[in-house]
Amino acid sequence: MDKLYIIIPAYNEQENIKRVINQWYPIVDKLQNDSKLVVIDDGSKDNTLKIIEDEAKNKEHLLAISKPNSGHGASILYGYKYAIKEGADFIFQTDADGQTLPEEFSDFWQLRDQYDMVIGHRVKREDGISRVLVSKVLKLVLYIIFGVSITDPNTPYRLMKAKSLKKYLGLIPKDYNLTNVIISVMFAKKKEAVKYLPITFLPRQGGVNSINIRKIIKIGIKALKDFAVIKKSI
Repeated sequence: MDKLYIIIPAYNEQENIKRVINQWYPIVDKLQNDSKLVVIDDGSKDNTLKIIEDEAKNKEHLLAISKPNSGHGASILYGYKYAIKEGADFIFQTDADGQTLPEEFSDFWQLRDQYDMVIGHRVKREDGISRVLVSKVLKLVLYIIFGVSITDPNTPYRLMKAKSLKKYLGLIPKDYNLTNVIISVMFAKKKEAVKYLPITFLPRQGGVNSINIRKIIKIGIKALKDFAVIKKSI
């Protein structure tokens, strides 16, 4: 029945999370099946979890999940495994900062049967030049290490067939920081059918980004070591 699970990780997003839930919830609600919007609170220190739980009281297709803090990538991985365990046919991931638009989802959904992954390409980004630079460097590093050219490796706007994603989740370390990046690499290396569509990417809609340049550098250094290990397995 094309059961869709939308996975949204959230950490200290009390300023955004209610609006984001109300933007994305109609998509699963309209499918008229067991599709779910799964919002994963990653050990927030503010009222994020309470807001999610309050919204879930009158939204039958919204699931509030709470877990100890382990980072964005680990939360995404947790959500993917949860969705597969619950029998999702398709898994979509986006973030809780309000930078992406649900209005653009229908173009992705229409292509769900034709591709293993339909992924957003942030053609015009409004999240700052430093983030754009990081993405360009990451793209170069992935080409050097894995020999694949990834159009936009870390886009938080991707629709995947659950059966295709399931093949690779066991190769990703439990608390891996760059889950979506390595999934993009794996799909490219294994020549899965992937389609890129242009998407809008807005500035953060509220709150403070928990990932700064210092953290990005730290994650990057660790990622280089992890890439070497994962490369052997794929």
